[in-house]
Amino acid sequence: MSESVEKIIGPRVPAEEMRVHRRRYLAPTVLFLLAAFLLVASIFEPYWRLTLHAPQYPNGLTVEAYLNNLTGDVNEIDGLNHYIGMRPLDEAAPFEKSVSVLGVAVVALLILAAVFVHSRWAALLALPALLFPVIFLVDLQYWLANFGQNLDPAAPLSNSVQPFVPPVLFEGKIAQFRTVASPDIGLWMAILASALILVGLYFHRRAYKPLVDAQEAVAVHE
Repeated sequence: MSESVEKIIGPRVPAEEMRVHRRRYLAPTVLFLLAAFLLVASIFEPYWRLTLHAPQYPNGLTVEAYLNNLTGDVNEIDGLNHYIGMRPLDEAAPFEKSVSVLGVAVVALLILAAVFVHSRWAALLALPALLFPVIFLVDLQYWLANFGQNLDPAAPLSNSVQPFVPPVLFEGKIAQFRTVASPDIGLWMAILASALILVGLYFHRRAYKPLVDAQEAVAVHE
């Protein structure tokens, strides 16, 4: 193993050290494994929910957004949006939907790789998963703004609605319509995974930094 690769992977734990302090070294491993499992499991759950309240729909219309598709009252909401000139919801984020499942799987694999890295590089491997919930919401907000700001001027009710930015979370109002947006179970799982990674990185540093420091001290004196 080359010196540069060994520096990235970090020091191995001596057998006696592992025997005495097994829990110390198992803690980050277990937390990273749980985070990876939650991310993979989240692929099969909806990430975001939008309920539209309109006078003609007293019970509201609801859309659930998975990573790569939409379910729920999509056609009904598209029908309402057509009158104000908004494009069909399925036209949003074509690239993101095409790579999202594979992307989350790769991010989960990076977390698993971090289990075997005993240096500060583990934090870099875990960073995509740590930031994933924020990236998802920022990208979704971009597409909501894109749709709301680019209304078709030829639409039947185009003169009654000015361009707008629907909020990605909480409540919004467009003309006589009210929207309520919230995270769904998939996003909550991804957020929990991020929290586990943060705690895991803390325990990772506590476990392996003394070994890294000792390794560097030996290298300086050689």
